[in-house]
Amino acid sequence: MTRRRKIVLFASAIAAAGLALGAARAHDVPKVATGFVADILCAETFVSGLDPGRNFAETTDAMPGAGLISWAMEYRIDRVRKDVTVTLFGLGRSHAIYREGLGCTLEHGAGIASVEPLPDDKRPALLPAIAGPAIVPPQSPELGAALDRAFAEPAQPPYRRTRAIVVMKAGRVVAERYADGIGPETPLLGFSMTKSVVSALIGVLVRQGKLKLDGPAPVAAWKDPDDPRHAINVDQLLRHTAGLALGSSLQASLGSAFEPVNRMKFAEKDMAAYAESMPLATAPGTVWNYHDGNTLILSHLIRDAAGGKPQDALRFARRELFAPLGMRHVVLQLDGAGTIEGSTEMLASARDWARFGQLYLNDGVAGGKRILPEGWVTYSATATPNAWVGIGAGFWTNQGDSFGANLRMEHGWPRDAFFAKGTIGQYTIVIPSEQLVIVRMGRSPNAPPHADGVFDLVRDVVAATREKGRLAGGD
Repeated sequence: MTRRRKIVLFASAIAAAGLALGAARAHDVPKVATGFVADILCAETFVSGLDPGRNFAETTDAMPGAGLISWAMEYRIDRVRKDVTVTLFGLGRSHAIYREGLGCTLEHGAGIASVEPLPDDKRPALLPAIAGPAIVPPQSPELGAALDRAFAEPAQPPYRRTRAIVVMKAGRVVAERYADGIGPETPLLGFSMTKSVVSALIGVLVRQGKLKLDGPAPVAAWKDPDDPRHAINVDQLLRHTAGLALGSSLQASLGSAFEPVNRMKFAEKDMAAYAESMPLATAPGTVWNYHDGNTLILSHLIRDAAGGKPQDALRFARRELFAPLGMRHVVLQLDGAGTIEGSTEMLASARDWARFGQLYLNDGVAGGKRILPEGWVTYSATATPNAWVGIGAGFWTNQGDSFGANLRMEHGWPRDAFFAKGTIGQYTIVIPSEQLVIVRMGRSPNAPPHADGVFDLVRDVVAATREKGRLAGGD
């Protein structure tokens, strides 16, 4: 197909979308597409140190439908200014700026909030060491075979493109492996695994008495008792039952670019304010609808409760969560207003994601200190009614009778497994009955559900660690 023909087809698709969805929403599509790519390329070039060409190809290939427009994208990486610009036929231009210690932020022409990065934190971790500095080889042939299978590529697409796997048994790494250019200290973008971290920070505020799960959420835009949004509470935001009219964030694909939630993420400076301004689509607490706006509002609540300034929220997250767990390779990225972009924007090493999972395996305790409220882990893993994928409060879960939970159990997952999940192949899986934490990261299409190989990985690791009992990790 000629370039001219492709341009005509693309323009026709946008025009058709304008008729079907309204011109304003169709107009957002190029901005959403370029914003998504600029954000990832910036973060994983300047924070992760990955090759941008390979990253662009793997990321767009993992998103259904992106091939229709990826050929028309152009990106420019300025390693002196440390920024990334992505364009699409001049219909959309996105600019992401890197700041040391803060990662990348999309800039929409109105500037971005000035934020001072925090100094390095030298406090000793409360969570015991999970491994020494060297990569821990699989501690049994069975674990080795499980990792071999997870990193192997099928003969035909969809490809897995596994980037990192860490397996922990009883608090120690018993197997890990990384793709070329990635190691135990490489921060990797967790996408929606970030939502589970926000859930943990909300838990800390609940333990401190600064937030309540029930009662109206303290959102200034909803303070009028006559506003129907006044009834929204923190539990509903965590469970995605608040009812705000933002569309869905359940799939990362070209089609999802039309959802208003993605205008919020890729065209708005203050994402939380945009989410808080939206009307209700359904009464709070009545309908499950997963979207990023819920978590961005929670991020705003964290900022307010921590002191109101961007540095206050970053300091709170480090002091109350990352430092006690020994998570030393974490970057929490911000929106243009300086609020933590808590829906998708945390980078951390695979080992740090495993440390986070270990906190939940330890019932919210690290080194004898309670980080999360008593009962918070059980609450997080308790299924939300009518969430067909199987989701609790900030975590996906195998509890309940959802389609997703049953599908995972049919593929060998234990009933008590729950997990943080990010789009295109990111997982931090906690299995209390097996004393296991499994981290898997990559660039894999969301559909079919087995494309990333995680069903096989969990089944293989459970079987391997059961056969060998408790395995001792590397020193």
